[in-house]
Amino acid sequence: MKKDLLAISNLTSRELDDILKLSASLKKLRKQGRMHQPLKGKSLGMIFEKSSTRTRVSFEVGMYQLGGQALFLSANDLQIGRGEPVADTARTLSRYLDGIMIRTFAQATVEELARHASVPVINGLTDLHHPCQALADLFTIREKRGKLTGLKFSYVGDGNNMAHSLIEACVKAGMHISLACPPGYEPDAGIMREAKLSASQTGSEVRLSNDPGKAVTDADIVYTDVWASMGQESEHAKRVNAFRGYQVNAELMKMAAPRALVMHCLPAHRGEEIAAEVIDGPQSVVFDQAENRLHTQKAVLEMLMG
Repeated sequence: MKKDLLAISNLTSRELDDILKLSASLKKLRKQGRMHQPLKGKSLGMIFEKSSTRTRVSFEVGMYQLGGQALFLSANDLQIGRGEPVADTARTLSRYLDGIMIRTFAQATVEELARHASVPVINGLTDLHHPCQALADLFTIREKRGKLTGLKFSYVGDGNNMAHSLIEACVKAGMHISLACPPGYEPDAGIMREAKLSASQTGSEVRLSNDPGKAVTDADIVYTDVWASMGQESEHAKRVNAFRGYQVNAELMKMAAPRALVMHCLPAHRGEEIAAEVIDGPQSVVFDQAENRLHTQKAVLEMLMG
């Protein structure tokens, strides 16, 4: 049966663990210079309605390293950009491709694409979820700490797509997640409700407050993201005002565990959501996260398209 990756909630805890294990194996093979091409002769179509650095390069290079090829498909160049129904695009592309990755605005677009495609569909980012980044983040934490279960993960900032995928990922992995968001910028209530239900089965805790200090206290990981995501540029000034006091800086990091990892999905705005001394400091693993997008996405591609 066709399998898609539309959100972390699509995965079982076992499937999540399998992706992380395969990621480690693929990273090791790459570092050893050994060829591994299970997708030889296969093609991935990459639809972009949002700009991208890490998503585009990591998927394109990942497909190449796995023996396949990736096609960059700008929405401006596709008929979907001129009003062709998503369903028709899905059916057509399925006749040419072995998989589709899409980076777009509405989660409904990804879900409709998957509903009508006969090949696997991967969510490369929507306004609601960013599952590929969350997988890379968990892989990075497990590399650095040797485990996931029982760790305290703290998220400070906007309750956005990144927060949603991290909430779901932490719960699946048995981690405790504590979020601090300004009033009015909390994560989606439905996602929080489902996460708390799942947490009761995995032994996780999901906590939300408006207090960064409370969220970060004794945290093993401190994570943040931009205050204004793509499509929210017009709200930037308003958001900067609302998020004062939510910067991850040296003072806030003193409340976390002594060896706490600092994480950010990038791109970062130094001096806004994170201080330069922190993101460029010794506890930061942001570029390890960025590299690991390649390895975890290769694992996803192999598992879905292999």
